[in-house]
Amino acid sequence: MLSKQILLINDLAGYGKVALSAMIPVLSHMGHQIYNLPTALVSNTLDYGKFDILETTDYMKNTISVWDDLGFQFDAIATGFIVSEVQAKMIADYCRKKSENGTLIFVDPIMGDEGKLYNGVSQETISHMRELVKVADYIVPNYTEAVYLAKMQYHSQDLTREEADELVERLRIMGAKSVIITSARLDGKDVVIGYDHELDEKFVLPFDIIPVRFPGTGDIFSSILIGKVLSGNRLVDSTRNAMDAVRELIKRNQDNADKYKGIPVENYLEVLD
Repeated sequence: MLSKQILLINDLAGYGKVALSAMIPVLSHMGHQIYNLPTALVSNTLDYGKFDILETTDYMKNTISVWDDLGFQFDAIATGFIVSEVQAKMIADYCRKKSENGTLIFVDPIMGDEGKLYNGVSQETISHMRELVKVADYIVPNYTEAVYLAKMQYHSQDLTREEADELVERLRIMGAKSVIITSARLDGKDVVIGYDHELDEKFVLPFDIIPVRFPGTGDIFSSILIGKVLSGNRLVDSTRNAMDAVRELIKRNQDNADKYKGIPVENYLEVLD
């Protein structure tokens, strides 16, 4: 496997295995060279109910300028949590420029879940996320984020196959090449819905939910997916690998006393092999 140079643009939590704290060990273990650009410093995972966030927009702007002066290049860029509209526009512009030079763009448009937007996510932020989707080679929204991006109605009940296909198609029309939609319900089953632009292939992968919630599992899922794709695996296989690994990690940690910390992924990296 050829090691890839990957830039992660996401937040950094001081306490808890989410975002950069979860993604860096996963992708490093998979053999890739990892760099990071924090969008915010977060005191701890938000599940605790009390937290502090330091936005890093000025640092990001200055860092990007320095990197451009130094001529740094990346094989792939993966974006995650974005704090403000200013950040969203800056990151979209940066990804667009790098994409023109052959950098693969992975976008996890972290905006909401269960039919609702997260606090602080505005319609302007969604608009800028759509700009990121335009330059994305791969997008990994959950179902809620997908319908907001595509301007479709959220259904608390199951999707039909026709509705799932329309959702994927709208995201593709916006500019996304390959699409992975997590946390969807289709015909009575929990599924991940996918479209691989390289093979022009649709797929639906069912899974059984373990009724335990850990913050950061989406970041782990994205990391494994990115690492597998960049190692040359088909998207459907990469998605299944990510699903299986996350399920095993949840299974091994489901009795943890403090689940708000997330999964201590460094202790279980053999699951990725």
